[in-house]
Amino acid sequence: MSKTPSNAIHELIQSLTKSEKRYFKVVSSRHTIGEENNYIKLFDYIDQQEAYDETALFLNFEGESFLNKFSITKNRLYESIMKALSAFHSSSSIEAQIHRLIHSAEILFKKSLYQHAKRQLLSAEKLAKKNDRFGMLIEISNLQKKLIETEGYSNITEEKLNEIKQQDALYYSKLQYYAELWNIKSKLFIDLNKKGKVRSDEEVESYKVLIDELQEASNIETRSFDSEYLYYHINSAYYFAVNDLEKSLHYLLKNSSLLKKNKNRIKQEPNLYFSCLSNAIYIQSKLGNYREALILLKDLKDFPTTFSIKMNQDLEIKLFSSSLSIELTLLIHKGKFKEAIALEEEISTGFTLYKNNIAPLRKAYLNFKMAVAYFGLAEYTTSLKWINKILNNHDVDSKEDLLSFTQILNVMVHLEMQHEALLPYAIKSTQRFLKSRNRTYKFESLFLKYMNKISKSENPFEKEDILEEILTKIKALTKDKFEAEAFDYFDFESWIESKLKKESMADIRKKKYQLLLK
Repeated sequence: MSKTPSNAIHELIQSLTKSEKRYFKVVSSRHTIGEENNYIKLFDYIDQQEAYDETALFLNFEGESFLNKFSITKNRLYESIMKALSAFHSSSSIEAQIHRLIHSAEILFKKSLYQHAKRQLLSAEKLAKKNDRFGMLIEISNLQKKLIETEGYSNITEEKLNEIKQQDALYYSKLQYYAELWNIKSKLFIDLNKKGKVRSDEEVESYKVLIDELQEASNIETRSFDSEYLYYHINSAYYFAVNDLEKSLHYLLKNSSLLKKNKNRIKQEPNLYFSCLSNAIYIQSKLGNYREALILLKDLKDFPTTFSIKMNQDLEIKLFSSSLSIELTLLIHKGKFKEAIALEEEISTGFTLYKNNIAPLRKAYLNFKMAVAYFGLAEYTTSLKWINKILNNHDVDSKEDLLSFTQILNVMVHLEMQHEALLPYAIKSTQRFLKSRNRTYKFESLFLKYMNKISKSENPFEKEDILEEILTKIKALTKDKFEAEAFDYFDFESWIESKLKKESMADIRKKKYQLLLK
């Protein structure tokens, strides 16, 4: 037995739906060995394990011959499950349908049933063209060429050959353009996911280099649906990164319109529409368009029904995490912290249900917002619990902006809890972290400098003076476009005002929200 047995087979089995498990068993039962199929016995045992335990498995099946070469048995079981999944999902997507037609054509070709193969390829070609699957169109074109060669170039004209050449050139150019856009998008998102929005002129320039690449690559003639979507997507992300939210929203809405004109694509790739809606909601709320944000939030929750989307776990997880994240953001902005923490049970249930299938960053953002909500209610012990979930999770180490503001919120909690011994350590630890990540921006440096002053002061009147000074400087920073990101994470201004006015942070936030509505 392997010293470190792979749990891949357990992960695969645990990912299956009830229908997929049933289908696998039906297929496997056709190949019985003795009284019972060994694969089904092994499948059922692994299926009921919460965590993969190979030692327990060997004890359970002690004496069974398939344990002698168990690594081979596991591999064969894995392959059998994948074959069953392939058959089960053979018509579940456009790609699967086209692949099935291509595979049928290849089988017919080998049987010398060339006219049959042609018909299958023609059907595949029509479906691929309708859905802009240019890579698959090249594959189909290559098989059609083999048929032309096999038939000795009979009934083929030079005009037809030139038509094939031009068609292939168009397919390759569309793929090339999409590849260029994908490369630009990926470089943009690597920076955006790591650093967050721009905080300096240098960072603006680094993003501008990418958008200049986009303009150079722009080619209307070779745009497909996918490349047009990607073109708008890159622009919306770029303008978000450089804090031009109006333009970012403009491109998000263009993509939303593009998808609504191609409703089949929403059904095929619901994640695209989901991404547009969730990002548009966030930006509408940042722009103060709360009514529009709430309308879009309802659309987000209803869109699987609206477009008859067949849900899968990936989409369920995104709908769960994004809709709750948006709801928390809106409630916190309104100062409705009690309503926000009322979502805790739903969040915890989702974490339990989806376990490790939820991306660490999705969990971290929900954890942060719960920490903020509890902080807003002055329930600092519980806020600290949610903060520690982020700080103790090494899987989010690359998300510098989130970790930075989690560390700062941690400092604020220790200040509120009057942890005189821990507070100086927390401040120094945060300063070291920011320096190590080259995040010594204006807000962070200023805020921690004053937190350090407060931690050293024993005079309550002096502390109030320090808070007044911080408030004045923070208000000035809210007008600095490069410091906007800090106030996306937390309303530092309202927190300081609540301490100075001796009012709850919830009441301060509610008053500000009402003023925005007038």
